[in-house]
Amino acid sequence: MFLSWYNFAVSIPKTMYIAGYIASVFIGISLGLIGGGGSILTVPVLVYLFGVDAALATTYSLFIVGTTSVMGSFSYFKKGLVNIKMAAVFGVPSIISVFLTRAYIMPVIPAQIFSTGSFTLTKSIFLMLIFAVLMVVASYSMIKKDRQAADVTLQKQKFNYPLVFSIGILVGIITGFIGAGGGFLIIPVLANLLKLPMKAAVGTSLLIISTNSLVGFVFSLAHTAVHWHFLLTITFIAIAGILIGSFLSAKIEGKKLKPAFGWFVLVMGIYIIIKETWLK
Repeated sequence: MFLSWYNFAVSIPKTMYIAGYIASVFIGISLGLIGGGGSILTVPVLVYLFGVDAALATTYSLFIVGTTSVMGSFSYFKKGLVNIKMAAVFGVPSIISVFLTRAYIMPVIPAQIFSTGSFTLTKSIFLMLIFAVLMVVASYSMIKKDRQAADVTLQKQKFNYPLVFSIGILVGIITGFIGAGGGFLIIPVLANLLKLPMKAAVGTSLLIISTNSLVGFVFSLAHTAVHWHFLLTITFIAIAGILIGSFLSAKIEGKKLKPAFGWFVLVMGIYIIIKETWLK
């Protein structure tokens, strides 16, 4: 295992993996500060900065995002900012979707999907393009201004069960397919449609993300050879970031940083589309 890790590590330029470690800190900070967004950067960081295959990166991302979100959710739970009932309603359909996606859909996607002219759509390119499109979609929810104040008082929530169940299924598919936690979908639904206060939406989102991601990772172990030293190193760095983000959340309003982060995610998404198509 050590030799395998050594061969993997030396194949990466030093400046690239240093940049990857720095980016891993910001993944955690984003998750801790705004409850989402950071997870959608995990796969690009693994693929472009660490040279991990896209399909394997989605599996690694599930562990990194899941473990990091667990750590980040503790501080919100202690403050009473996690809605357990909401997380459970989201969680059941999400876990089912994650299982079906990781167990039956991902393994049957061919390594080469189709070829036309000089362009070949491989499984890796396909996953990265889907990821890029979701990044563009996610950036919109971060950039747009909330129509309602984020810090309304806690109150009894009126559940729209069909809506929560449907979004849970969608989040589960996204989590299972590309390794992203789906916070960019969960936060707007919890805060805008279900009227949770923003901080409660963040805490609840972290619990949902952690459950879905870790369950998805467990379902993937049968098909994946894991470089545990590498994976745990990145995870510990991201955990440090989410602890920083959770600390900063008490001093900085996440909604003030979301638009700037949203523009960054948008630029990254467009870059991935260009890189995976025109620059191949």
